[in-house]
Amino acid sequence: MEKKRTPLYIYYLISLLVIAIDQVVKMAVHFNMDLGSKGQIKIFGDWFKLHYLTNPGMAFGMQIGFIDNGKLVLTLFRLVAMVAIGYYLYTLYKKETSRGLLICIAMILGGAIGNLVDSIFYGVFLDNAPYDAPTPWFYGQVVDMFYIDIWEGRIADWVPILGGDYMALWPVFNIADASIFMGITFILIFQKSFFGHESESTDQTEVKAE
Repeated sequence: MEKKRTPLYIYYLISLLVIAIDQVVKMAVHFNMDLGSKGQIKIFGDWFKLHYLTNPGMAFGMQIGFIDNGKLVLTLFRLVAMVAIGYYLYTLYKKETSRGLLICIAMILGGAIGNLVDSIFYGVFLDNAPYDAPTPWFYGQVVDMFYIDIWEGRIADWVPILGGDYMALWPVFNIADASIFMGITFILIFQKSFFGHESESTDQTEVKAE
């Protein structure tokens, strides 16, 4: 008896669920917490906290600072990536790809859209666009809240290039970032299982053709 496939719309619903949770958490943080250290809430000692900040750049607080209008470029890139990932999910489903891989792609899609919503709309609805932004649309800042304090301090003088500098390793991220990270991580860990099925299907098709 042939195993019944999960309908395609279920994977898009997974993406929508990620978006919904991400946006609900961001709104809860925005309306109930103060920005910065003043509103910080410790969860597990000093190493894991809720810490409300806005991020004008990429995931985990990174930014594009070496090109003009980097924020607009990033937002437009996210928009293109959203469409591409959504279509990629559709094509993978048509190829009868592993369910696990489809779930991972759905998580990545949901995370990408979650941060895209911030970039497009938050500058208007939350009034959080940078003061020098030419328009609040497409220049909204992403809301982050999960703070992992890994390490901070002065780097030993003998370390090349960075020696003597003060550095802090403390990624701050949100549900969307976490969803993207987990999706990519699971793909890397289980890639043989995910893509091995596809290779077997291709081999079988070639044998039948011969």
